[in-house]
Amino acid sequence: MDLGGKKLILASNSPRRRELLAGLDVDFEIDTRNNFDEAFGPEVPHRDVPALMSEGKSFGFHRPLAEGEILITSDTMVLLDERILGKPHSREEAVAMLKTLSGRTHEVLTAVTIRDCRHHETFCDSTLVHFRSLTDEEIDTYIDRYKPYDKAGAYGVQEWIGYVAITGIEGSFYNVMGFPVHKVYAELLKFVSC
Repeated sequence: MDLGGKKLILASNSPRRRELLAGLDVDFEIDTRNNFDEAFGPEVPHRDVPALMSEGKSFGFHRPLAEGEILITSDTMVLLDERILGKPHSREEAVAMLKTLSGRTHEVLTAVTIRDCRHHETFCDSTLVHFRSLTDEEIDTYIDRYKPYDKAGAYGVQEWIGYVAITGIEGSFYNVMGFPVHKVYAELLKFVSC
């Protein structure tokens, strides 16, 4: 993709988002400095949380955007029975999350905000993920080897657990990784042509 001389900034610490954006063959830099407090109240509908977080990260960027700069922020959430499964804070929490997901279908929601100095666009993608039942040994093995503490729902679709546990995906695989690149590409084309 030709950025037409514009500078693309990805405001994310996620190595998966970096890898997926690089897959679009665009040059970009990483800048994660931010003033946004990633918190929300109980009145916020669960399905609105990723968009709220993504926009908060965008407008909480540490400085105003210059002419010709395009900023990308994102947030991913795992939702099961209207319950948000975020990043686990401990081994026990990771085990509990994977036991909850075992043998069930859950939804992965990712919101992305693309912004320049004049306008912004936030969009969301949704994917259903079907898990087969997992044994305690499989859960322990995965957590001990892969330490999925930086992943919503305590798992990475591209890791061992994805190979052995996921029986089906309805929607974008890359959205489950945390970045719906097909939608990012389509929106970036609009920003580049402005």
